[in-house]
Amino acid sequence: MKAWEELISSSFYEATARQRAHGLVDAGTFNELGGPNKRLKSPHLPELGEAVSFDDGVVTGVGRIGARPVFVISQEGRFIGGAVGEVGGAKTTAIFQMALRLHDKIAKKYPEDASLRAPAIIYSFETGGVRLHEANAGLLAHAEQMELIQECRGKVPVISLIGSKVGCFGGMGFVSISTDVVVMSELGRIGLTGPEVIEQEMGKKEFDSSDRALIYRTTGGKHKTIMRDCSFLVDDTIGAFRDQVKTLLNMPYEQLKKYRSIGSLKLVQEQLSLVALAAVLQPKDSTDVWAHFGNDNPEGIPDMELEEFCRKAKLRHREVE
Repeated sequence: MKAWEELISSSFYEATARQRAHGLVDAGTFNELGGPNKRLKSPHLPELGEAVSFDDGVVTGVGRIGARPVFVISQEGRFIGGAVGEVGGAKTTAIFQMALRLHDKIAKKYPEDASLRAPAIIYSFETGGVRLHEANAGLLAHAEQMELIQECRGKVPVISLIGSKVGCFGGMGFVSISTDVVVMSELGRIGLTGPEVIEQEMGKKEFDSSDRALIYRTTGGKHKTIMRDCSFLVDDTIGAFRDQVKTLLNMPYEQLKKYRSIGSLKLVQEQLSLVALAAVLQPKDSTDVWAHFGNDNPEGIPDMELEEFCRKAKLRHREVE
């Protein structure tokens, strides 16, 4: 493991799940729970002749950012594309449950300033969705996480971080967007269906999965920022993600919840209005959507540096602020 000072200057995109987990919290404070020494491996993969990982492809633990306890979930895309199975799903849901129990203890002991002491959850996504080898267990884990995110509302801030190699696809795309805040880098990607699957089912003319530029225009951090699915776009370093998390944790919860994309009737109606817009606009490319939202040179957006993009890009107007 790199020294913490070296970790935070490292690429988030290139980092392993364990490096991200250690670098996102204060130096030396991360304690892994359910680590490889516990040998929590999938019981299903050996039956199918597949290799296992002793952490089942997800790093979970707790650390601190300042005085705040921070629970960390960090997925490893190098193991079956970060796909969610039974053991990894159980480890993840356990983290939500632990954070909620700690919140209740803190609220009881410090009723006057519980929100300043309350734990938070940061979830570093790197996944293609459900692990098909154990699909029912993976789908159950998705559902449990969605339910627990709702239980966290008003208690435990849940922040999604997306900027790793695999991106965040499948049902986990829903999970990431259902949290309080989404933070991405330009290299991050969110989608329901992966590019290869779209091409396989609809044909290369519909979506060319070898076209890297097209993939990023459709699912990447800049597009998700313009569409307001991503609230904050940061540089590709662990330190940049960490700094944004620190800023968010200093905000009152009432301010944090303004960044949500889903979770209320008004937000659902807002998302439905985008479906209606797509039916009217019939865009051939994301650049058509960017132009609709007021960007004068949409073709130039992919080449913009982060600072220029944040300064010049016109974002979708939100009815719910």
